Amino acid sequence: MKLLVVGATGLVGRNVLDCALADSRIASVVALARRALPPHPKLQAVEVDFDHLPAEAPWWQADAVICALGTTMRTAGSREAFKRVDYEYPLAVARLARQHGTPAYVLNSSVGADPSSRIFYTQVKGEVERDLTRLNFPSLTIARPGFIGGHRDEFRLYERLMLGALTVFGFMLPLRWRVNPAPTIARAMIDAAVRAEPGIRIIQSYSMIRGS
Repeated sequence: MKLLVVGATGLVGRNVLDCALADSRIASVVALARRALPPHPKLQAVEVDFDHLPAEAPWWQADAVICALGTTMRTAGSREAFKRVDYEYPLAVARLARQHGTPAYVLNSSVGADPSSRIFYTQVKGEVERDLTRLNFPSLTIARPGFIGGHRDEFRLYERLMLGALTVFGFMLPLRWRVNPAPTIARAMIDAAVRAEPGIRIIQSYSMIRGS
C-alpha cells in the first residue's frame, strides 16, 4: 500500500514514519514535512508550506493518510496559531486527500477531545474530529492518547516532570490517564491505516498503554 504521513518530524510523527518504513505491508511512504528528512528507499519526502499546499500534487492520492500534526499553546504563541496547526492544517490535508480519492484517514487527537469543552486545547481537538467526520471518508480512525511518552527535540520542563511522576505513580491512575508511549501510538495508527476498517473508529488512550 501507499501511505501518506503528515507531521513526520514531531514525536508521534517520527515514530509513525519509522514504523511505516519498517512495515512490510507498506510499499511506499510519502511524508509531508516542513524540513528535510533522512533518505530511505521507500520514502518520498516532500517539504511543504502548510499554508500553501499544492492542490494538484499526485501524492494526495494514496491508500491512507496518517496525520500527526500538532503543537502546544506555548510553541504556537497564540490561540490563532495553535488552531491553525491543530485544526486548519489537518482539515486542509484531509480535504485534498479526499478530493483525490484517498479512502482512509487516521488522526492523532487527544483524550478528552470535545467541541463543547471549556478547555481550548481539547475543544480544538474535538472540533477537528467533528469536521473530519463530515468529509465522509470510507474509513476514519481517531487516536486519542493521553500523556505521550518519548523524547522530544524541544525541551518541555513541565512534560518532563509529569512524565517522571506518571512513570512512578502511573499504576495508581485510571487507565485513560496513564502514559501512552509514542511508539505504541504509532503502531496503533499504522495498523488502523493498513486495515482501513469501514466507518468511524476511536482508539482510546487505555488501549495504547505499553504492553496492552
